[in-house]
Amino acid sequence: MTAPYDFARESYASLGVDTEAVLSTLAQVAISLHCWQGDDVGGFENADGELGGGLAVTGNYLGKARTLAELRQDLDQALKLIPGTHRLNLHAIYGDFGGETVDRDAIEVSHFQSWIDWCRERKMGMDFNPTCFGHEKADDGLTLSHPDTSVRDFWIEHCKRSREIGRAMGQQLGSPTVTNVWIPDGMKDLPADRLSYRARLEESLNTVFAEDIPASEHLDAVESKLFGIGSESFVVGSHEFYLGYAIKKQKVLCLDAGHFHPTESIADKISSVLLSVPHLLLHVSRGVRWDSDHVVLLDDPTKAIMQELVRCNALPKTHIGLDFFDASINRIAAWVIGTRAAQKALLQALLEPAEQLKQAELSGDYTTRLALFEQAKAMPWSAVWEEFCQRQGTPGEAAWLKEVKSYESNVLSQR
Repeated sequence: MTAPYDFARESYASLGVDTEAVLSTLAQVAISLHCWQGDDVGGFENADGELGGGLAVTGNYLGKARTLAELRQDLDQALKLIPGTHRLNLHAIYGDFGGETVDRDAIEVSHFQSWIDWCRERKMGMDFNPTCFGHEKADDGLTLSHPDTSVRDFWIEHCKRSREIGRAMGQQLGSPTVTNVWIPDGMKDLPADRLSYRARLEESLNTVFAEDIPASEHLDAVESKLFGIGSESFVVGSHEFYLGYAIKKQKVLCLDAGHFHPTESIADKISSVLLSVPHLLLHVSRGVRWDSDHVVLLDDPTKAIMQELVRCNALPKTHIGLDFFDASINRIAAWVIGTRAAQKALLQALLEPAEQLKQAELSGDYTTRLALFEQAKAMPWSAVWEEFCQRQGTPGEAAWLKEVKSYESNVLSQR
């Protein structure tokens, strides 16, 4: 133990907080790293694919991953600089297609077996996502809610196959895969018939989820959005739609930090949602004025999310993933900054004097409650973080960036 940590441990003990227990808990929380940060949501389905679906990546920083090998190399470098053992979140366009053209309704487990093997070697679990954008059959902004049955059936088949792939990941890796369905469906201007689109979406989802899969292998999640580029006036899969669907069908509800109104906090939704759904999926992101998917920081919204998870004892029922893509900075640094920020926010939440806070609240002593909240902000949490990094064999805050710069000079600049 370092001297700063020893001081911090004693300081927190005076508030009834066991830092050793906190470090043990933090080490058990796996965060799902999103593969699409490494190549600007390009994927390896084809070389000329366009994002679509209201998605946009800005910037042209050097070193973008161009192949599966380069993306895996970059992920390995990022994982060396992130304490703990985590998960990989994969989109369907990142299959190992061997140079062949494989349409979305024809993807198979074999196209992702090399990823499963890669994660097994690193003792990582996996999560998965059907890719319902960047395809000619999504050019009009509609997929599972499309009025054309043939188009709708194409996307239903894609999502069904994605579930099968997710299940295989969970089976082989011994950790249930969360397969998250997000679709871009919506309209730029005012629709005349909202109900029909949502009725078709519900029917499509029922077909996609028709086969029961054991929760020990696979979990289905659904993700809402407030608006997007091209869906400013109407989004079929709104929060209200998916909240109702998740409750009715007992699916995992995904809350994305960038998919709500800028003044709306998803932290406040956690305690309500978990009373009605079996699990929660969080996409931790950072919207700036809109769903811009900036790199996660140790900011108030992120801290509020983690505080609520800890205060609600919700960690066992919550799956934490990241969702951002920034091509204006070093992509590996983005992974490291964002993941470590989420971990630091969780650490601060775990270090709160929870019992004292609850006792003060139950007794009506709101003065003590407020004072304890403020005292916790000034506690030496950073010494606990540095101890965590050291125990996990990971560089501390002052050291990791040097390794990224070295990798940029020796690897990324050569691409």
